[in-house]
Amino acid sequence: MKEMKNTERFTDRDWEELASSLSGENSNEETGPVRQFMSEDGEKTAEHWKSLRGMNDDREINVESAWNKVNARLSESGAYEGNRSRLISMKNNFMKIAAAVLIFVCLGAVTVYFNNKGVFSREIILATGNDEKNIRYDLPDGSVIHLNRNTELRYSADMGKSSRNVRLDGEAYFEITSDPEKPFTVDAGKAKVRVTGTSFNVITNNDYESVEVFVNTGQVILTDNSGTQNLVLEPGYIGTMDSNISGKKLNENPNYMSWKTGRLVYDGQKLEVVFKDLKRAYNMDIVADDPEILGELWTTAPIDNQSQETIIRLICTSFNLNYSKDGNIYHLARK
Repeated sequence: MKEMKNTERFTDRDWEELASSLSGENSNEETGPVRQFMSEDGEKTAEHWKSLRGMNDDREINVESAWNKVNARLSESGAYEGNRSRLISMKNNFMKIAAAVLIFVCLGAVTVYFNNKGVFSREIILATGNDEKNIRYDLPDGSVIHLNRNTELRYSADMGKSSRNVRLDGEAYFEITSDPEKPFTVDAGKAKVRVTGTSFNVITNNDYESVEVFVNTGQVILTDNSGTQNLVLEPGYIGTMDSNISGKKLNENPNYMSWKTGRLVYDGQKLEVVFKDLKRAYNMDIVADDPEILGELWTTAPIDNQSQETIIRLICTSFNLNYSKDGNIYHLARK
């Protein structure tokens, strides 16, 4: 279905004016918002709207009241639930306008009509920015996800009714509600993850540009897009998959889930490894001006949800270093 672009440019006032114009309350169709909407309307919204008006002309459309009711319905449906970063509802090009009709015109008939037109098949997008990690969202089926930085998850607004499918770009930890009749599927780009009820971590592109899955509980099936390669993963295993390779191994990295837990534990690992983990867990860019610094061994206490300033001072104190900061990059040098 062709979508109208940039529907978010319209303010609530614009939507009210559009609804008022199309419902017949305001006959002026030459205002800026109305003219802009008409020029971009690839779904012939005005024609559909006017045909629906004829179903029940004896009812006056109160746009403000209708929109308040629509907002209440959207809230009850959970469409805006868990909006801690960006929750963007990919609305159909006349969702807000049609909602006003939905309230006042013969409800049952209009609902069927709009469903047949796909008005309610909205796509929800959950996304995190560069400074956001471990952001929790509750999905409509009762499952819980935690998104790492720079991650995007997409799913249909009716997810859970007939199927449970999501699309992931980035990294996320899933806690899936058990439902054997409706398997939960993650489209990770180069591979797909299928479960009925379990907890696992997915990275859509690891260091080798393949999909990577770590299983915490339950069982996960990792499949390439052609369906010819399948991996069954048990708890504690990491599986990787793309169109060319597949494999699994037991996870031996105690800090694998540090991006979610915030805890890093070391027993004689090189600072080179520590700095790599700090980048993933805390988004810290650390550069050693003296390459020999990278070979120093970390045997200090664990790092546990501390601030970046506290962490960099701890490193400098432990190894007798100085640091300077250039933008978001920490530079380390020997005293």
